[in-house]
Amino acid sequence: MEPEAIIALLREAGRLKRLPRAGWVEAGVRDPESVADHSYRVALLSMLLSDQAGVDTLKTMRMAVLHDLAEAVTGDLTPRQKMAGHEAAESSAFRGLVSEVPAEQRRLYIHIMDEYSASETVEAALVHAADKLEMVLQAQEYREAGARGLDQFLVVEVPAEYRGLYEKLLETSRPA
Repeated sequence: MEPEAIIALLREAGRLKRLPRAGWVEAGVRDPESVADHSYRVALLSMLLSDQAGVDTLKTMRMAVLHDLAEAVTGDLTPRQKMAGHEAAESSAFRGLVSEVPAEQRRLYIHIMDEYSASETVEAALVHAADKLEMVLQAQEYREAGARGLDQFLVVEVPAEYRGLYEKLLETSRPA
């Protein structure tokens, strides 16, 4: 991959560092985390859960790192803000972002994101769960810092194997 293409992709991904998470903005959280902040902790949690479960951690990590990349183009939208065709727009944005990646890598990344979107594999289910669990943890941390009105972020559905972690997240709250 040409250095210019690497730099261009990194610059695009850098937008995520400046993109606040829409749900927190909508909820009135002051100085909310960025999409990049969220994505980092989703990747870390995905690695921990994947290693523990004995599934394909490399695939899981790729999926976690890439799962929000398209938002550098589409923006971060809450479920209520997403209109019909949003999934296709994200897929198109992702394909555009990786268009300069060498063909074999590009096919791999597109396949991984298609797998994530379909949510039919154990790795995709894990990353989706990590995405939700990270949001629950972040909501708890905002509540600990004094934010109010975040109960909607604490109610999520996760596969049975992650239910214990979810319940523990709900019970543990540290004072500010």
